[in-house]
Amino acid sequence: MQPLRVGRRQVLEAGPMPHLPVSPSNLSFHLSPGMAFALLTSVPPVFGLYTSFFPVLLYSLLGTGRHLSTGTFAVLSLMTGSVVERLVPEPFGRNLSGIEREQLDAQRIGAASALAFGSGALMLGMFALQLGVLSTFLSEPVVKALTSGAALHVVVSQLPSLLGLSLPRQIGCFSLFKTLAAVLTALPRSSPAELTISALSLALLVPVKELNVLLASVLCFTSSLDTRYNVQIVGLLPGGFPRPLLPTLAELPRILADLLPIALVTFAVSTSLASIYADKFNYTIDSNQELLAHGVSNLISSLFSCFPHSATLATTSLLVDTGGNTQLAGLFSCLVVLSVLLWLGPFFYYLPKAVLACINISSMRQMFFQMQELPQLWRISRMDFAVWMVTWVAVVTLSVDLGLAVGVVFSMMTVVCRTQRVQCLALGLAEGTELYRPLTESHKLLQVPGLCILRVPTPIYFGTRGQFRHDLEWHLCLGEGGKEIPDGSPGSVAEPVRVLILDFSGVTFADAAGAREVVQLAGRCRDAGIPLLLAQCNALVLGTLTRAGLLDRVTPEQLFVSVQDAAAHALERLVTGPKICTVWI
Repeated sequence: MQPLRVGRRQVLEAGPMPHLPVSPSNLSFHLSPGMAFALLTSVPPVFGLYTSFFPVLLYSLLGTGRHLSTGTFAVLSLMTGSVVERLVPEPFGRNLSGIEREQLDAQRIGAASALAFGSGALMLGMFALQLGVLSTFLSEPVVKALTSGAALHVVVSQLPSLLGLSLPRQIGCFSLFKTLAAVLTALPRSSPAELTISALSLALLVPVKELNVLLASVLCFTSSLDTRYNVQIVGLLPGGFPRPLLPTLAELPRILADLLPIALVTFAVSTSLASIYADKFNYTIDSNQELLAHGVSNLISSLFSCFPHSATLATTSLLVDTGGNTQLAGLFSCLVVLSVLLWLGPFFYYLPKAVLACINISSMRQMFFQMQELPQLWRISRMDFAVWMVTWVAVVTLSVDLGLAVGVVFSMMTVVCRTQRVQCLALGLAEGTELYRPLTESHKLLQVPGLCILRVPTPIYFGTRGQFRHDLEWHLCLGEGGKEIPDGSPGSVAEPVRVLILDFSGVTFADAAGAREVVQLAGRCRDAGIPLLLAQCNALVLGTLTRAGLLDRVTPEQLFVSVQDAAAHALERLVTGPKICTVWI
């Protein structure tokens, strides 16, 4: 990679450039986020261009998302930057010489590419184990809250660049509040020139985004803002490509704890975005193949000094809007980046870093707009609303990786708690049909005295066995030791249960503890003289129950393929007893 010295006269005398199918709008979409997100990663902007080039080529060969475009992503850049700042902190309080700055950048690039190498290797290991199903554990509320919370981190982290302040980057828990405190303390030292550039850039970024970068470069060049007002600029963008280089593997032991959250965010965001467009255009994606594609992409691109990357929202939307229908459409963005790396780099020499900070902030708008869905989420599911809020608060107050962990754990806890609180449903016969429905759904359901039909709507495992036992004791009027509950209790009924039917259609699995609970129930029913009939028990659950000793308590004749067959058999047994009558519930 040959350095390219650029001066003001050389920029003007650069001469005509080769004709390429590159519009100003495409330059903005494909180049600006790449260079801007490199600042979040704490590496020079040119490495954002590398990360916008190599991953696109690799994913187009292996990925299954036809409309997906890969490259730099704000959340991953922020997470990577926090690790880079922790491993290679910048000395504060003194100006670095040119050689010291180059050495610092080289160390940071090595740390960032090591993260890409490690996360890619981890995703390849997950592919070998066929763990694509892990994407289901990152629910939609968790992913959206994660990106919305991370967007706030991005905005706050860019405040020093907007104001022209040279402040050390805060990392770890409560970094957002630490950064705000540092910015407020240093506010009197802000640069009026960079503040003006930032204000103008934000004002112009939406209506004339395609010209904002070029206008800022020309303004800084013609006004000599970098020398007269000490405005920080992008500087030299080396021409060509970096030489392939294996990342510093000595850093891997220090970043092992960071690899899993980075790999999970890469996989979850990319798979979620790919699924959205797959549903829209009626095709399917292979989650395990996506693991392979992103694993190979991160692993190989790390050899070319790229940092962790994933699917990108902006470029994916652009490719869809321009009619791209296959992975090859992403190669167009490679042409845009290639033109800069080979020919157009000098034009970005005087681009103020404050403009890149504004681009970072502007690109977060889509993530902030996700908050508009909260009222609807509250109406649909308050539990999912709670998951969203807990994840968002954890991301904002703690950090992105810890917030992700909190969100996943809390989301799984809500699932476990909801399965534990589900109660068995008593069924009755719908008039004029052979269908059995919960008694709570209608008053026009028939129930035969002495016949109790219960539907178990949840798996029976160690977490639900207690609720299962309690429900059965309540419906059967059985207390501890098989004693009948005294009269007047909520479980007492006019006629005792003479036949019990358990509808196991909702029992998807049973563990050892749950299977033993069912066997014990069968034994208690046998001792109480209540025949127990099992209906619609799938083969997996029945195998677990059999190995736990169920057939020592019941006979094969007490197992039925449907509730209707079990009810017909129960009615035959009841006919031999006292005269029965049908009552309306």
